[in-house]
Amino acid sequence: MHSIGEMARDSGLGVSALRFYDRAGVLVPAWVDPVSGYRWYEPEQLEEARLLARLRRAGMPLPDIRLVLASWSGADTDLVRKLLKAHLCRLEQGLSDARGEFSALRALLDHRENAMTSLRIATVRMPSAAPELAAALDAVRFAASTDPELPMLGGILFDIEGERLHLVATDRYRMAVAQAGIAGHDGSRVQVIVPTPLADAMRALLDSEGPVRLSVDGDRVTLEVGDRQAAGQCLDHDFPDYRRLLPQAAGRRAVVEVAAFRKALETGPVRSGEAGAPDLSVLRVEDGGTATLCADGDADPNRVAVNREFLLDALAAGARERLILELGTPTVPIAIRRPDDEGTFSILMPVRLED
Repeated sequence: MHSIGEMARDSGLGVSALRFYDRAGVLVPAWVDPVSGYRWYEPEQLEEARLLARLRRAGMPLPDIRLVLASWSGADTDLVRKLLKAHLCRLEQGLSDARGEFSALRALLDHRENAMTSLRIATVRMPSAAPELAAALDAVRFAASTDPELPMLGGILFDIEGERLHLVATDRYRMAVAQAGIAGHDGSRVQVIVPTPLADAMRALLDSEGPVRLSVDGDRVTLEVGDRQAAGQCLDHDFPDYRRLLPQAAGRRAVVEVAAFRKALETGPVRSGEAGAPDLSVLRVEDGGTATLCADGDADPNRVAVNREFLLDALAAGARERLILELGTPTVPIAIRRPDDEGTFSILMPVRLED
């Protein structure tokens, strides 16, 4: 007799599969040791096991396999042939259905790629000329990533829709959003990622005078200011859907005098982490709407820790004497908003405090 290990080796069915088929009553061993529970099989059961392995590899359902095995050694093979033919028809139909679904998926991908290519054609004017676009670039540039492992974040998203150009930059730990008015675009939404060196070249042009025109043609973007231009290739990546990341106006808000708040951050208490870790400022907003820095021993459950350098950068990019600081729970991003411009703001990810 064959042990279960020998049957597994010679039939192509694993030991666990043989146990399963025993419990299912499909391939029952000839004898089971009443003490050890070990299974033993008759020599003629090896052919049955090999047949079972073939049928399973072909994906035949277990009820049909039972009938095939029960009829295999009989003189009348009609039932076995009909079961095999029926299963083959099911497989062919399934393959045909799968081909149809994959064909539809490929068509959807082709349509999306063509739509995205056609969307990346636009020419817009800046009615308010250079200063508004310059201010928008200044508001987001600090948040662009420099991580070579994340090339899709190594630029500024230019998102053209309706009469607005939104600029967005993020390095995962902070995100900045700004906007500028545009004219002349009556098509679909257009999004391109402008690499930061090209964005910097565009920003330098905006110190000039003259009409401003932004053009997108496939993977190329051009900014013209008067008779000067900066042009180059867009990044060939998809930018994250930043609208899903935007914070809702909620939590505790405080209007801060930027100069005084910057000085408090630069000279006030900080949490120093391990070597190489950033210095943290720990904040809270009092009931009266005043933002304060928490001392080292402060255990207020509403305190929020943030990378101090990132917060200072965000305050500078806000470019206002007063800004709104918005704090939620210790795990909700911090928002820095302009009182006079809802479309320009930055958010910073909080840092978890260990104690």
